Amino acid sequence: MDMRNEATHLARQDGELAAAAHNANAEYLTFRLGGEEYGIDILRVQEIRSYEEPTRIANAPGFIKGVVNLRGVIVPVVDLRIKLGCEKVEYNGFTVVIVLNVHGRVVGAVVDSVSDVLELSTELIKPAPEMTLAVDTSFITGIASVNERMLILMDIESLMSSRDMGLIDATQSLQ
Repeated sequence: MDMRNEATHLARQDGELAAAAHNANAEYLTFRLGGEEYGIDILRVQEIRSYEEPTRIANAPGFIKGVVNLRGVIVPVVDLRIKLGCEKVEYNGFTVVIVLNVHGRVVGAVVDSVSDVLELSTELIKPAPEMTLAVDTSFITGIASVNERMLILMDIESLMSSRDMGLIDATQSLQ
């Protein structure tokens, strides 16, 4: 009888470990900016839309392309290619806007193209290399190597909340 209880207990522990391992996996939406491939937490993504020219806002930084009306909600649109310093920015049929929910606000992010959704285990994700002060890597959460692809994982909330973006109220980013 004790053996059965112990076997049941061990089976329950194995099930809990398997569940914990499954929960350690996270899903990322992958997209391209120039020659690089990035990934963001799929839970931040509200939808993906084809690119349409936003209404420009006077005196906005170059990476803030303007605003669009998304079903009655005015959404700021940030071109991540410009924000992250891609050498060449072209608008074509593959250019899309990833509509994100960041700190309770809706924000659009322009990218070259969307690749796919990947489930990554924590073992595949390596820490981002430390860089000099001249390079801001605070929004990079890690690097994953998947089937010959290098994937830069980013904390999109951190990037969109940075002071130079001006999209999120400073009191909101502290919460």
